[in-house]
Amino acid sequence: MKFSESQAIYLQIAKIMEEKILRKEWKAEERIPSVRDLAVAMEVNPNTAVRAFEILQQKEIIYNKRGIGYFVSENAYSIVKKEWKKNFKEQELPEFFKNIVLLDFSMEEIDILYKQFNVNK
Repeated sequence: MKFSESQAIYLQIAKIMEEKILRKEWKAEERIPSVRDLAVAMEVNPNTAVRAFEILQQKEIIYNKRGIGYFVSENAYSIVKKEWKKNFKEQELPEFFKNIVLLDFSMEEIDILYKQFNVNK
């Protein structure tokens, strides 16, 4: 797996896990891969995977049933969505709007591009 050098690997793994929840690949109360299985899949040291699991547990996105494994919490989807929306509004939207203005995009052009994106996803 390729990771960016701009952010700690365990944070990138946590983000990948959160995306699986947003995409509903991992549903509420569903068991997720073990630390070891995820580490193998991501080609990282199990200690790195443990740190990603710890982050998600602290946010109450996943929880551990001792001896059974990790599960997606009941409110995981709403927790992740709320956090991602907040980060998007604060970090990515300002840059996006700046580029729209600088490049003189019309709302009609943006609407067409958005519709094309939605069809292709």
